[in-house]
Amino acid sequence: FEDGYYAIIYLASLKMAAIGTLLCLLLGYPMAYFIARQPPRRRQILLLAVILPFWISFLLRVYAWIGLLSNKGVINNFLISVGLIDHPLTMLYNDFAVYLGILYSYLPFMILPLYANLERQNLDLMEAAADLGARRWQVFLDVTLPLSKPGIIGGCLLVFIPAVGEFTIPELLGPSDSLMIGKVLWTEFFSNRDWPVASAVAIALLLLLLIPIALLQRAQAAEA
Repeated sequence: FEDGYYAIIYLASLKMAAIGTLLCLLLGYPMAYFIARQPPRRRQILLLAVILPFWISFLLRVYAWIGLLSNKGVINNFLISVGLIDHPLTMLYNDFAVYLGILYSYLPFMILPLYANLERQNLDLMEAAADLGARRWQVFLDVTLPLSKPGIIGGCLLVFIPAVGEFTIPELLGPSDSLMIGKVLWTEFFSNRDWPVASAVAIALLLLLLIPIALLQRAQAAEA
């Protein structure tokens, strides 16, 4: 790998996947918490709303963001019509669009394991902490959050691993010079026809992913 080119690609892919995973966690945790604390019937409706996007093709859902984020798209037209902006905002073909695509596409993978964990938690522990004088934020930090670590780890694994090798989102929403390993693998396999190099890059990516997987599974085992 000359001049560290592929090292830069790996780091860029890991960075984008890590930020996308963090965004999914920051948004997915309160959503999963809210769903888990709802009555059973309303909980089922909210879970259906989370799963509903999977009934539509992944490719079509990513394509839809082009119509939403383009200079003449729905969002820019709405902002101009209400007078919030004078000129269209550049929201497409940049890192912002890629992060938004990852957040939208992989958010359910974060919500579902978190919900499964939060829904099984013993509410008597929260009530006991409150009876002992703990404030609501203290109950969350000292009881709810530590107990939900297995769900957090599971959700992060489900989002981070596929996001590292993502191809469709950076190809359709990202800049033309997007440094994502999935895009590089596609180029090496189907454009350059350099299968030995592409295979070496794919194996190196697999070995690289074993490190965070092992660390997260070790942390999950320690919490069990």
